Amino acid sequence: MSEFFALRIVHTGRLPLFAFFVAFIVTFVLTRVNVRLIRADVRWWFRNVKAGDVHIHHVVFGVVLMLIGGVAGFAVPDDYTGFVIAAAVVFGMGSALVLDEFALILHLRDVYWTEKGRASVDAVFVAIALTGMLLLGVRPVGFEGIEPGPGPGPAGLPLTAFYFASLVLNLALAVVTLLKGKIWTGLIGLFVPFLLLVGAIRVARPASPWARWWYAPGSRKHRSAVWHEERFRRPLIRAKIWVQEFIAGRHDLIPPELRHRRLGRTDHEGAVDRSRRRSEPPARHPSEHN
Repeated sequence: MSEFFALRIVHTGRLPLFAFFVAFIVTFVLTRVNVRLIRADVRWWFRNVKAGDVHIHHVVFGVVLMLIGGVAGFAVPDDYTGFVIAAAVVFGMGSALVLDEFALILHLRDVYWTEKGRASVDAVFVAIALTGMLLLGVRPVGFEGIEPGPGPGPAGLPLTAFYFASLVLNLALAVVTLLKGKIWTGLIGLFVPFLLLVGAIRVARPASPWARWWYAPGSRKHRSAVWHEERFRRPLIRAKIWVQEFIAGRHDLIPPELRHRRLGRTDHEGAVDRSRRRSEPPARHPSEHN
């Protein structure tokens, strides 16, 4: 194991990336443990950080750490390996804190424990997967071992043109795959081009932009997309949600806007009932009828 680590990580110059990767995962796990204990209102644990009535989300601390780690990574000379690794650790910690609240940044409101909050866990999983493949030496939208020839001579030009053509083709397939609603296939396919070909050929997801543009409602392609979604995609989504909730907790709170609408409707209905009771004549006692 030590030989593999030295060969694949140290000798290839990926030690800072490995430090970022480990810091990212550890910070994300510890953050989720912390917020789950806060949500459970454990008496002996920490509470949310507040400045007066303002709840300071941990994305704020993440941005500060990313700024410190990023600037330090550029400022520290490459010869100071220890400082470069320390900067990578700080940057990884900040990145985990930021992506853990990716849904808050996306929706510009606190949806951390609602269904929309699962977008944060998706973002973290994507970051871990892509960083892991980079750590293993997998190149995005390229080919291992292909390098342009020395100089613009006849030996280098055809190879450079071939690489450029493959790059454009892979990016085009990635765009088509993402438009078809296959986010994971499109992102992982940047490192494994065969997946891009599969994702671009297969039927799109029903709610994707590609389906809205090219699949008429009730058409054969639309019915095929719906069938594939219910037959294959839904079980995978349920399995993914189970894994997410096992790691990050249940995202089952009612969204604030829906809760307000429900409360407003309930108050309105109660006011109508109270007004109706006031307008009706008072019920007479049975003895008054005799």
